[in-house]
Amino acid sequence: MALAATLVLAGCTSDADQPEDSPSPAPAAVPEEVADGVSTPVEDRVYPDVGDPGVDALHYDLGLDWTPTTRTLDAVETLEFRATTDADSFQLDLAKPLKVAAVTLDGKDAAYDHAGKDLVVQEPVREDGEHTLVIRYAGTPRPVPAPTNRTDFDSTGWTITRDGGVWTMQEPYGAYSWYAVNDQPSDKALYSFTISTPSPGVGIANGRLQSRTQKAGDTVTRWTLDEPASSYLVTIAIGDFTMTEDESSSGVPITYWTDPDQPALLARLHRAPAALDWLEDKLGPFPFDSLGFLVVDSESGMETQTMITLGDTRYATGADTLVHEGAHQWYGDEVTPTDWRDVWMNEGMATFLQGVWTAEDQGTSVDSVFGTWAGYDQQLRTQYGPPADFVPDSFGAGNVYYIPAVMWNELRKRLGDELFWRLVREWPSVHAYGNAGYDDITSWWSEQSGEDLTDFFHDWLLSDETPPTSP
Repeated sequence: MALAATLVLAGCTSDADQPEDSPSPAPAAVPEEVADGVSTPVEDRVYPDVGDPGVDALHYDLGLDWTPTTRTLDAVETLEFRATTDADSFQLDLAKPLKVAAVTLDGKDAAYDHAGKDLVVQEPVREDGEHTLVIRYAGTPRPVPAPTNRTDFDSTGWTITRDGGVWTMQEPYGAYSWYAVNDQPSDKALYSFTISTPSPGVGIANGRLQSRTQKAGDTVTRWTLDEPASSYLVTIAIGDFTMTEDESSSGVPITYWTDPDQPALLARLHRAPAALDWLEDKLGPFPFDSLGFLVVDSESGMETQTMITLGDTRYATGADTLVHEGAHQWYGDEVTPTDWRDVWMNEGMATFLQGVWTAEDQGTSVDSVFGTWAGYDQQLRTQYGPPADFVPDSFGAGNVYYIPAVMWNELRKRLGDELFWRLVREWPSVHAYGNAGYDDITSWWSEQSGEDLTDFFHDWLLSDETPPTSP
């Protein structure tokens, strides 16, 4: 997620450039179990009331029929899932404004309760049993309150525009505002979408557009996302959008979805291929087979997997934001935190790369950028907590962006550019298309660097006090 420009980015330099002879790894192959959507769900340490580790979602097939004049969603959801334990019932997150009409489990009517935000299916399941759940529901979805004090958003999920259009951003949760979901990042799943809405409106989602047809005055689009994604990385938008095609130097197909009445936004997005080229130079081949940029009526930006969602502001569509959200496709999307305690893994590296890009773009020193950011450290720790133990109702504050970004620059100086950049490129493939946490990434860096970095990471990520920085 992009951070609102409350802290001004300073410039930086080529002294952190990737060495020309550093090898870039090939895109990681999707492990067989991951390709099937198999995950190891956990209860979130920060937001334990959202998600249920008893359910491992494998594949969501979402049929969404949106009527903008009545603001009504009619939906049929087919969920293939694995039970992770023996239980007399299981549950998914689903917001109350949506009314469930019917539920079937493995083709038979199922008893259920939907008293609050939880849809509880009152049917027994056994550990490792795989099932098909079909839910028919309808209503007017509403966004849910976000646990944040940021100024660019205060709610997440299904958001309806004045003309009846729709867009979604849902970090750390909020997908449950529009479909039944295990809304916690450790449960990654495959997705397919069929979106129907009156023409000239069009529905947009993650992955590849498989078809776009006209039926009885409606536009029907079908999308598939073939690599597993956490629910917060899913996006939906419905409205009057124009698609423009582009391509990176390496051949990654890129699409832009923009308001046809705002050509300036499209012009700004055409800097995306250069941003992706820069990221591939630093991180290796793009980890997915396509990339899109979707511009909506928002002030924020979100690294939604393969289809980045951006607000329609100069900041949200700026080149540095394109770099930041693009970097998340490796750090956040390819490898995703197991729970929200480790959101710093996403935001710290994306902000570090954004800072290095800004340095090169402005022709100034890398250390001047991170030196400026280091000056914010103690204030951010005092107000919001250390990055890996942040205050829960201050999600997405500057502490999980700037402090770990400075940390990575300190580690670069400690290890040297060649080793540092090699490990930055290698890490996402270690847990490709899966999840990882604090212990995974910190121990891996110690092992691969040949240095015991336990105290280094603890001081930067868990201490209440600012660690010393090198000259």
